[in-house]
Amino acid sequence: MNHDQDNNHNKAVIWDLDGTLINSVDYHWAAWRGTMAAEGISFTFAEFVADFGKRNDEILRSRMRADLPDDEVARISLDKEQRYRALVREQGLELLPGAQHWLEQLKAVGWLQALGTSAPRGNIDAVFAATDIERFFAAVMSSEDVKQGKPAPDVFLAAAKKVGVEPANCIVIEDAPAGIAAGRRAGMRTIGVLTTHDALPGDYVVRSLTELSLDFFTSHSPRTKE
Repeated sequence: MNHDQDNNHNKAVIWDLDGTLINSVDYHWAAWRGTMAAEGISFTFAEFVADFGKRNDEILRSRMRADLPDDEVARISLDKEQRYRALVREQGLELLPGAQHWLEQLKAVGWLQALGTSAPRGNIDAVFAATDIERFFAAVMSSEDVKQGKPAPDVFLAAAKKVGVEPANCIVIEDAPAGIAAGRRAGMRTIGVLTTHDALPGDYVVRSLTELSLDFFTSHSPRTKE
């Protein structure tokens, strides 16, 4: 390993999963649509997009009722995720353009990589079974691993702690406003990928991961925590 690679082990990229690394939006929409219909709840695509990146408990209490009991949240969430996992198993899953390249490139130059997602662990396991990306991550943090979901910074701070990198030396890659907000609150630089939204307040915004250059990772200054 050369000197630059050794220095890069003090830096980390923390990836979101859905809509950032994997093309799962259609599966999630189909699963939510089916689950909400079964519960007799109207749920539009615009509402789905607005909620993308949030945890299920937040979504359900926002779209159904604020005092929805924990056991009901768990029951409805499980129904939704079982629908999603079945689609992943039955129809497979594709990485988004540029995802494989950057996972490999960052590993090659010595950056640590972690996953920080609002998805439950069962979804992550389904994704790992359908793809070959688990090997890239030094840490995997799911919605069950933290108390508060995005836009709280908990999942990204937990990922940084797990890989032993200071937040100021981490870069978050996200496709949702809640995730960008979480990264900023964690004091991390943010890359917004316009997969599910038309605009994002990231430090750097691209339409696709294919537009990124390695220069971004090496030349941009750390963010001051907000």
